[in-house]
Amino acid sequence: MSDTSRTCPHCGSRLKRWRVPEEATWDEEFFYVCFDDDCTYYKSGWDWMKQQYNQQASYRYAVNPSNNAAMMIPVWSSTATREMIEDDAEGDEQ
Repeated sequence: MSDTSRTCPHCGSRLKRWRVPEEATWDEEFFYVCFDDDCTYYKSGWDWMKQQYNQQASYRYAVNPSNNAAMMIPVWSSTATREMIEDDAEGDEQ
C-alpha cells in the first residue's frame, strides 16, 4: 500500500489499522482510518450530519486496503470504535 493512501488527505495524519466489526456488512478484515479529532473531515461531519439528518454523529476518513478506495466510518462520539484500533504505532505495516 502506498504511503499516500496511509495518510489522511484532510489533516495529514497517519491512518491507523482498524479492525472491521464482525457484525458489519463489509467483507474486509480491516481498514485504515484517521483518528485525529482535529481532522477537518471529522470536525465538519458533526454539523453536516446534524443539518442533513438531524443526527448527533460524524464520520472518520478511511481507506479500504482491498481496493485503495476512500470511504468514511460513521461515529457517534470521539471515542467510538477506538477499541478496534489494531496498530497504534502509526505507519507500521502489519
